Amino acid sequence: MSDHQKTPSLTIFFPCYNDAGTIGSLVTAADTVACEYTDDYEILVIDDCSTDHSRELLTELKTKHPNLKLIFHEQNRGYGGALKSGFYNATKDLIFYTDGDGQYDVFELRKLIPVLQDDVDIVNGYKITRSDPLYRKIIGTIYLRLMRLLFNFHVRDVDCDFRLMRREIFSHVQLHHTSGVICLELVKKLERAGYRFADFPVHHYHRIYGKSQFFNFPRLFKTGINIFKLWWELNIRSNTPHSIAHTDGQHEVIPSQIESH
Repeated sequence: MSDHQKTPSLTIFFPCYNDAGTIGSLVTAADTVACEYTDDYEILVIDDCSTDHSRELLTELKTKHPNLKLIFHEQNRGYGGALKSGFYNATKDLIFYTDGDGQYDVFELRKLIPVLQDDVDIVNGYKITRSDPLYRKIIGTIYLRLMRLLFNFHVRDVDCDFRLMRREIFSHVQLHHTSGVICLELVKKLERAGYRFADFPVHHYHRIYGKSQFFNFPRLFKTGINIFKLWWELNIRSNTPHSIAHTDGQHEVIPSQIESH
């Protein structure tokens, strides 16, 4: 930010699905980083109907972190549904999000904040190295190259969910997908709408708790179908960016239980 400007307020949020082993340390780290930056901040955790003890843990965390707000989905909405709840329930000037599985270091947000200057709207992390089993690295590399070919992305790593952005962008870009392809939708619509990206290297760590919901054949097949649908929507059905203010209810989190006090 420019030195003469007032420090913007900050929302940090995490989508959470069966992340009881990691979400507590992420909330604590987020509280530490946010306090260093501004006294006007909130931390959101969107629990997407977890079946472990995430809900109980989050309720306990709320007593220790006054700036923590909890959103509980009464039905599982998928990764994209959890992200949309975070984007459209954030109330601060800036939004930062990363996943609840602890594969990224929240403290690296300290490095992203100075990059968000007047000529940048989104700071998009990219993995320095991917800390995953070999087969996942191979699949990930193929996926990134294929997505770049299909959608002509300009960002370095569209699959890196470590992003800092201005909340105002969601007044102009409407998101529809509820699966993991929401990241493709988000980045492509923002690029088309003229928002300015900066890439920044971040570390990626081995997952120590829980199990990825993505790397199984049925999920991969479904993802392939959703990618094709998104490609069709963006390239065939419409040649214009989806610049629609979110007034059609897409951003609502009902039925959900929101605990903010």
